[in-house]
Amino acid sequence: MTGETTLKEVIARLGRAIEGLENAVATKLESERDYSEAEAEVQRLNADRSRLAQELDNSEARAERLEDANKEVSRRLVTAMETIRAVLDR
Repeated sequence: MTGETTLKEVIARLGRAIEGLENAVATKLESERDYSEAEAEVQRLNADRSRLAQELDNSEARAERLEDANKEVSRRLVTAMETIRAVLDR
């Protein structure tokens, strides 16, 4: 009987070891899947960041052009007002 008991114990231990291994593999696979999802999200965020940076650069360039145009219009208005004053003062 001790031989059978020992064999049963060994088989039970082997079963527990296999079960533990299966759980470890499942945990590892889940972890890798989570990592893959996180990596994909980081790539999406980087793409969004690049797109937003480009949009910001474009907006800043447009704002600068508008500011330059505003200064030119202001300068022309001042010149026109001075010309009108000079004509009226004659």
